[in-house]
Amino acid sequence: MTASLTWEQVAAWRMRAQGLAARAPAAEWLSVVERVCGLHAQVMSSAELTLHARVDGLSRDVVSSALWESRALVKTWAMRGTLHLLPSEEYPLWQAALGQFDHYRRDGWLRGWGVTLEEMEALIAGVASALADGPLTREALGDAIERTTGSAHIGQLVRGSWGSMLKPAAYEGKLCFGPSDGQKVTFTRPDVWLSMPSEPSDPDAAMRTVTRRFLASSGPATREDYARWWGITPARAGRRIADLGDEVESVDVEGEPRFMLAAAGAEAAESAPTGLVRLVPGFDQYVVGASLHAAALLPSDELRARVYRPQGWLSPVVLVDGRMEGVWRFERRGRRLRIEVSPFRRVGAEMRDAVEAEAERVGDFLGGELRLEWAVAPT
Repeated sequence: MTASLTWEQVAAWRMRAQGLAARAPAAEWLSVVERVCGLHAQVMSSAELTLHARVDGLSRDVVSSALWESRALVKTWAMRGTLHLLPSEEYPLWQAALGQFDHYRRDGWLRGWGVTLEEMEALIAGVASALADGPLTREALGDAIERTTGSAHIGQLVRGSWGSMLKPAAYEGKLCFGPSDGQKVTFTRPDVWLSMPSEPSDPDAAMRTVTRRFLASSGPATREDYARWWGITPARAGRRIADLGDEVESVDVEGEPRFMLAAAGAEAAESAPTGLVRLVPGFDQYVVGASLHAAALLPSDELRARVYRPQGWLSPVVLVDGRMEGVWRFERRGRRLRIEVSPFRRVGAEMRDAVEAEAERVGDFLGGELRLEWAVAPT
């Protein structure tokens, strides 16, 4: 029998599924990264706060230490071509899934960037060769590839674009981010930087694992939700969901069919709002996963633009039982940390107290003398 769910139940269930309802202990932070399919790393503070929102007792230096000292995390371009921090132990899994991207070999993409397929292949091979001995800055990498290929055009493509010309090499496991050289970003080769198994993961099995994890944290979802999150066509996304077979069930969410992992629908049907408040940062995975159906989680669709801003920027959000009830931001001025909360509608004393407790928690993590301000006076 198909489970019939309300968006209120879905939102409450997702809070648990994403680790926002019951925060993990500090020692389990890496499992949280796995659970939410990596940390969006467009802005490093957002990656740290995404983890902090789901982990109690998290040290501020955990992420940076894991990236550049223990190397438990790896920074690379991943789903949708966006920067993510992924567990290094799982890098073969993610690379096998990302290696199925093929858009950069298609005529339209190549023409758009003014590059031939032969040049693209030479660039990827050049990246692998140039990074064999360790990290290089973008400029040094471009120079090395130019020497290797004998093509000034390819060298300029590497030096002149932020990431578009390097993402294909990242998808194929030839490039990830290295430690900064002063103010400059560096790149390195994953098999040099990380301890990796000799045998790569099976691509189809890897893709099934990725699909399963998305549904486990961001279901119930349509094929369009999954396509938007991963960066593929809805038709291909639908096939990947279908590949899970009996592991997936169809549920009804206020009249719309959606997919969840088997038995998750019954769990969601038992979910109910409890007044749980969380402050999640910009680019948080919860908000990313709701991109196409945010109207169901907002007081009104007109507020969507407050969360999903131009050029792909996502605001920090006030979640109340998984519903987006406001946005917030922080800025540091010397020793002072100012947090401003902008609720979408009037709030009562109970929600105000919960938001203030969350803000204090964020302030403790970021450090500094906290000053909390409400853009709209709560009543």
